[in-house]
Amino acid sequence: VQILSKGELQVSDKERHTQLEQMFRDIATIVADKCVNPETKRPYTVILIERAMKDIHYSVKPHKSTKQQALEVIRQLKETMQIERAHMRLRFLLPAKEGKKLKEKLKPLIKVIESEDFHEQLEIVCLIDPGCFREIDELIRSETKGKGTREVLSLKEVEEGDEKLE
Repeated sequence: VQILSKGELQVSDKERHTQLEQMFRDIATIVADKCVNPETKRPYTVILIERAMKDIHYSVKPHKSTKQQALEVIRQLKETMQIERAHMRLRFLLPAKEGKKLKEKLKPLIKVIESEDFHEQLEIVCLIDPGCFREIDELIRSETKGKGTREVLSLKEVEEGDEKLE
């Protein structure tokens, strides 16, 4: 009856510790999933990311989402190791009329243009930083008044095989 009226449930140290360990592992998994070594474009293993998180003495914040914390961890790890978010591969189909003008506005947001084709419309296949996705999406939607399309070809561009630590 006390718990129901006061709304407090005491969590044992062991339970709290297990919960934080699980969050730590989840954060490392998200980071390993979203990132690569920029030199080799290979993904890091979860174990390697966990070790790097311990090296920077990262402490889990129990009231923050694991995804938010993963983005924070990526920022902190950039100071001590070669790591960056894996690029997304997109295909844009832009109406001929707006295509050229829009391409100029998109250029600063694109990391690599892999191919470009111009027939009835402008088709561009490129790699972008996932952080720019929303901005690119809104640009295409507003500039082409919904006529331009973008398609995600791959969420993360990586080489096969995990990154080994020498």
